[in-house]
Amino acid sequence: MEGPRPASHGHVESGEVPAGAAPVPGGSHGPNSTLAPVNPRIETLCELSLPEVREYAGLHRYDGEVQDLSPAGVEARLGRLGQGPPEPDRHDQAHLQAEEAGARAAFGLLQEHRRNPLYHLDNLDVAVYDREYAPKEHRDEARRRHLSRWPDAVDAAIGALDRVPAVVAGALLPATRGLAAVVEPGRTADSATCDAALEAHGRLVSHLERAASAGGPDASIGAAGLAALMGEGNATAVDLGRLALRADAERDRVTALLEEACSRLAPGRPPEDLVAELARDHPDAEGIQAEARSLIGEATAFTLDHDLIPDPGGECLVGPAPPSRRWAMAMMSWAAPHEEDAPSWYYVTPPDPGWPAEEQEEWLAVFSRTTLPAITVHEVTPGHYAHGRLLRSARGDVRRTFFSSAFVEGWAHYAEELCVEEGFRSEDPRFAIGVFVEALVRISRLAVAIGLHTGAMNMDEAVHRFEADAFLRGPAARAEATRAAYDPTYGRYTWGKLEIVALRDEARARWGRRYSHRRFHEALLALGAPPLGLMGDALGES
Repeated sequence: MEGPRPASHGHVESGEVPAGAAPVPGGSHGPNSTLAPVNPRIETLCELSLPEVREYAGLHRYDGEVQDLSPAGVEARLGRLGQGPPEPDRHDQAHLQAEEAGARAAFGLLQEHRRNPLYHLDNLDVAVYDREYAPKEHRDEARRRHLSRWPDAVDAAIGALDRVPAVVAGALLPATRGLAAVVEPGRTADSATCDAALEAHGRLVSHLERAASAGGPDASIGAAGLAALMGEGNATAVDLGRLALRADAERDRVTALLEEACSRLAPGRPPEDLVAELARDHPDAEGIQAEARSLIGEATAFTLDHDLIPDPGGECLVGPAPPSRRWAMAMMSWAAPHEEDAPSWYYVTPPDPGWPAEEQEEWLAVFSRTTLPAITVHEVTPGHYAHGRLLRSARGDVRRTFFSSAFVEGWAHYAEELCVEEGFRSEDPRFAIGVFVEALVRISRLAVAIGLHTGAMNMDEAVHRFEADAFLRGPAARAEATRAAYDPTYGRYTWGKLEIVALRDEARARWGRRYSHRRFHEALLALGAPPLGLMGDALGES
């Protein structure tokens, strides 16, 4: 589920929600459907994270709708947060309160909807309707209604986005321009609707072009802002100085493991030379999906043979991402908790054959026989796919609706090294090398996010961190560093992994001989995708 998204890290029947009615998870369908209205506290939170709960929780009662991200609309919903009864379960109540605190931090304290266009791009995105969670005619009508609301959403975006730093606007302009590709008269909507949507889209592009040339030079949200954005929604206080030290220690640990794995494969070769060589060994564009399918079976069999998690069941298909998401090289689109059961999709997208040969080669290098196994473990089993399957049986609306992105990505990243520890492909050091190279990129993200937003690094120093520690060069290193400006919590992969490992150590100490990976993982995932500060509830009283 890799990809830049605002932190709330890689989904009912279509129809209007009557005025004043509370959305019902699952609508009249879905494994967890109910005719009773949900807690109004949940409804308000959904209205503050509408694109996320529609796609990843499967609340398709919101299909065809856009979130009101105008300053007045956001303020009104912030004013309603916390109004309603508490959840009867102590953990779920704490989870709900953390989500509310996270919303207040993002929209109240930092007012991210005024500085970060990404929230508005997610609001306009209609890619969710490409996935077959409902009959095609329902999804087509939802897409048409969504596009018909683009003019209002763009008006709200232009009214709100008055604090966009130049670097943020410039970085997100390509994604903003790319939204127009999904507006196809006759396929996505009638000509009048498409024309109005495209006119509105052009106004948003112009607004961000002006911000890119005249916006402020400082994209930092400050140390206090970053700590709040990371910590409030995760029910934990974040000490950024200590976390930066943990990132450095993790870099040193993983670098040593990478060097050891490289020495097993090619004694005496510098890791940077070997990693570059291994990237050139990849399937061709036609072979990527076949190798990915084979890897799913291998990783799933290994996971079950080693009793790491319950059997996730279900069906995971492999194919290219729909046209609206071809920017994603690899991602998981799971059958969401409030939907009818259906196949999930592991999107593995080959390069466009019309691209120059050099660009196609760079794209294919991501799917090298060193990195594709690690990507598949992360995206499928025991990573995102398996997690998504278990979310479907989580107890209660809070656990099935609101997911800590630090936990979601932390779990999948943890799953990669878990497989190394348990001996997946132990005879072939390339799997471990792939896991450790990916880990160094994510560790660098955490260090750079802290550095840039606390003022400890400038952008050139951030770029150098990726070059020195993560084997990235030139435009790739700069793109990763720039991402910190508009996705300040993108250190969530490493942070989440570190916290899960720390809790596992505590479980081993407390449970002693009663500890097993299966017991720990099952107890942890029964909480859904909890705020990191609430994970300890998985250990219970024993």
